Amino acid sequence: MTANDNAMVPIVRVYGVPVSKMNMQDTVTYLTKAIESRRPHHVITANPIMIMAALQDPGYMRMMHAADLIVPDGNGLVWATKYVGQPVSERVPGIDLIHELMRTGEARRWKVYMLGTTRETIAAAAGKLARQYPLIDIVGFRDGFFGEEEDEAVVAQIRALEPDILLVGRSASTQEPWISKHKQGLAVPVIMGVGGSFDVFAGKLKRAPKLFQKLKLEWFYRLLQEPSRLGRMMVLPQFVMKVVRDKENVLKTVEKR
Repeated sequence: MTANDNAMVPIVRVYGVPVSKMNMQDTVTYLTKAIESRRPHHVITANPIMIMAALQDPGYMRMMHAADLIVPDGNGLVWATKYVGQPVSERVPGIDLIHELMRTGEARRWKVYMLGTTRETIAAAAGKLARQYPLIDIVGFRDGFFGEEEDEAVVAQIRALEPDILLVGRSASTQEPWISKHKQGLAVPVIMGVGGSFDVFAGKLKRAPKLFQKLKLEWFYRLLQEPSRLGRMMVLPQFVMKVVRDKENVLKTVEKR
């Protein structure tokens, strides 16, 4: 996070990663002010898999430190902060944060651009959001399948439309680094990685039922829908074991390299 944002946002450092302790309402208020400021803000919806990636990859750690806001999306991350005695206010799921921003943005006629997934899925997701929030202006959308040689054109196209919010749903390895690299060029006040949220909006995947959410088993419900995620999900128990083993060191800052 930047120096200015650190002064505004209460955080807990999980292995050096600055995670916001704000609840959903305060997060929406913060991002509303970010849009009013017109200064680009990179918002990361973090989970244990991302924390582990940052510990293994110094470049990924630097990228997370450069972000303007990191919210606790994963239940495992919420558990970890409570386990070490510095609990966040509540879980701030990325998909719920999107809905809260859309509701807030209707009254302000915010403009939104959606980038990621396949052409069919992003079109369906954009249509769904447009119907659900008719006062939000979906100024554009495109799929996320493009290479570095197209980055400049994609960034220029988005910047020309001057959206207030840019939602990016690309692969786990490229989503946040791409946003971090092009944040200033995009010049969008709120740029947020949304993972698989577009698949849910489009109806390609179903959101976990309330019971699964209450039991903190959304990850398991998604695994049932996407068995191919099993390898990635194995990082979750590794994170839990690491936090239990490192309890006294979890809150110590990891040097950026």
